[in-house]
Amino acid sequence: MRKAEIKDLLDEAVFRHNRWEFIEWDPIRVPHSFRKLQDIEIAAFFSALLSWGARPSIIKSAERLMELMDRAPHDFVMQAHPGEISFVHRTFNGSDLSHLIAFLRFHYSEHNSLEEAFLIERKFDAFASLSGFHQRVFEAPVHPPFRTRKHVANPTAGSACKRLNMFLRWMVRKDEAGVDFGLWSRIPMSKLHIPLDVHVQRTAQELGLLKRTQSDWRACQELTQALKTFDPSDPVRYDFALFGLGLDSKMQPKSL
Repeated sequence: MRKAEIKDLLDEAVFRHNRWEFIEWDPIRVPHSFRKLQDIEIAAFFSALLSWGARPSIIKSAERLMELMDRAPHDFVMQAHPGEISFVHRTFNGSDLSHLIAFLRFHYSEHNSLEEAFLIERKFDAFASLSGFHQRVFEAPVHPPFRTRKHVANPTAGSACKRLNMFLRWMVRKDEAGVDFGLWSRIPMSKLHIPLDVHVQRTAQELGLLKRTQSDWRACQELTQALKTFDPSDPVRYDFALFGLGLDSKMQPKSL
């Protein structure tokens, strides 16, 4: 396919899938049930971190976690007693949750928004900011179990950081469709990177947008740069297209 034809295909797919109906089958529906900034951030953060496996299972686990937090995640983070919480989603368990709650409490005691944790000297650079976020999570004044590190991706280790990039897309992107929240203003949409999972990667390879076969940070960069040739100001809007092309017209569940 010619570049213009690929762009037309992707733009049409964005139009079909970047809409309110998309929320029903996506983990982003969980933070959409909140209105307070910090509640949305915390619900979105955990919903994104839990996003591997079948989408109905992800949504069920994220909703269960919100119930454990009494549907007031910010108040829970700031007031809950330390200690392991009985919660499991695949390999994510109560000890992982306890550490991340401790990190969030430490962060919110000094900052109003989680956006600050992704800024380096008040600016955003995807590689440096994601690496810096990982460092901040594990340098908080608590003692994290080593196992928890695998749940917060780090591009320095080569990870594509799919779940964190998805969380950033949710919080930063803003358009008329209203699927993404667009609550953060200090991170430009132009600097976001594509949430690279196996479905997005496969579609991108089939379209000739991605040559690299590994699912790593270099592949994430390569695909993001290709998408910037279609829309340099908002390349990750094509996440809806690349993922959505693998969905049928009835918006059935798909694994993440």
